[in-house]
Amino acid sequence: MPMQTAQTYRDHGHGPAVDRVTLTYDERFLRRKVLTTDSGAQVLVDLAQTTSMDHGGRLITDGGEIEVIAAPEPLIKITGDLTRLAWHIGNRHTPCQMGADHLLIQTNHVMEDMLGKLGATVAPITAPFTPEGGAYGHGRTHGHAH
Repeated sequence: MPMQTAQTYRDHGHGPAVDRVTLTYDERFLRRKVLTTDSGAQVLVDLAQTTSMDHGGRLITDGGEIEVIAAPEPLIKITGDLTRLAWHIGNRHTPCQMGADHLLIQTNHVMEDMLGKLGATVAPITAPFTPEGGAYGHGRTHGHAH
């Protein structure tokens, strides 16, 4: 079976997925790479530009749509004064997933120490990481030149 190529990514599907690819947050930021799907098939992702792929997004191939799944990964669960803590996390341009009663960030001992000093309760967990996108567009932002 020849390797399929995905040159298009969509934020959502337009039909049933023929396969899935499970990737961490860092792995979901790519332009060109060979990925192995959950069924063991390989697909060459060859996008026009580097793209931040979201959980539930789709890679479009000639053989159909491949659903992108956020993989469980080591994270830090943060509770406390969420408004204050979110400000400090955002001020350091750290990707953050927000829940009703907690925040999640990737494992980072420097951030964990800082948040503890700010009164946060921090605990290691393993979960899919789907942080908020940038305010000036989808996905990730880079620097201050919005």
